Amino acid sequence: MTGIDRRTVMASAGALLGASGLAPFALAQAGKPLGGKSILVTGTSSGFGRLGAEHYARLGARVFATMRNIPRPEADELRELAKRDSLDLHVLELDVLSEEQVNKAIADAQKINGGPLDVLVNNAGINIHGPVEAQDIEATHLSFDTNVYGYLRTARAVLPGMRSRKSGLVVNVSSQVGRVVSPNGGIYSATKFAVESMCEQLAYEMVPHGIDVAIIQPGGFPTGIGKSRAALTGALYERSAKSLGQAYPDAVAAMKPSDSAPTGPWPNAPDPMDVPRAIAGIIAMPAGKRPLRTAVHPGNKPQLEINRVARETQLAWLGDGPNGPWVKAALD
Repeated sequence: MTGIDRRTVMASAGALLGASGLAPFALAQAGKPLGGKSILVTGTSSGFGRLGAEHYARLGARVFATMRNIPRPEADELRELAKRDSLDLHVLELDVLSEEQVNKAIADAQKINGGPLDVLVNNAGINIHGPVEAQDIEATHLSFDTNVYGYLRTARAVLPGMRSRKSGLVVNVSSQVGRVVSPNGGIYSATKFAVESMCEQLAYEMVPHGIDVAIIQPGGFPTGIGKSRAALTGALYERSAKSLGQAYPDAVAAMKPSDSAPTGPWPNAPDPMDVPRAIAGIIAMPAGKRPLRTAVHPGNKPQLEINRVARETQLAWLGDGPNGPWVKAALD
């Protein structure tokens, strides 16, 4: 293996963009922080995805906002918003559980874009609460299929185009609990640990191809995932073994479907826009200079020390070996 520095590879990115069909679009958006960038976001019906799709478009990007089960009101709302405010925002159907839909949506986005995409934001995810023993195979399979395999499906679909241009960015929304573990959180933490390791490995492997990989680690924010979590957790409760209620009385009781679950804003809640703002900032950074991990939360960030130790461990283990140039480029 040759020692290839990502920063050297990235030096030609501007010339490659100018030679592509994106130049007129880039010129039209000149002066805006994300002008000239094409960004595909998964899971834009609510939460960070919905907020991000609009935010990136207002910053000058061409945005492909994807969601499943179109037609739906959330898709209509985004299309009306784009028309009303003259945003370069396109709504496409994409269910991350379907490789066929993933490939079609990304092919359609590349066709509209006139070439490979600049950025993929992997955001779509689910969260099912309860003790690990209560997570049946149906819930576990759905969690990994959405949160892990879904990220892999979309990355595999965009990477050939990015590699052909020797530039690109894959942003993966993880979580604090992708590095720390709390009881009764179901399989969610396990899926985010998988995201963290898969995406760090991808970051190393993309160095010689000039592609950045970024992992976002949000803490708790009031987003639409809470409503989805309540529905999925309630369904799991209904099919769980009743004996588990005796083994884990409080945790299983908290899984019950409830019409009285709070739906309003949290007291002193952090602003969910913190996450799209952080992602936009990373997109706007020079290629090759983006951090591998970014913790996003105004409060406690327990993962920071783990991030630091993990980085030092990786560098000590691999930094002087044959994979050292890739590891150093991704972690520096």
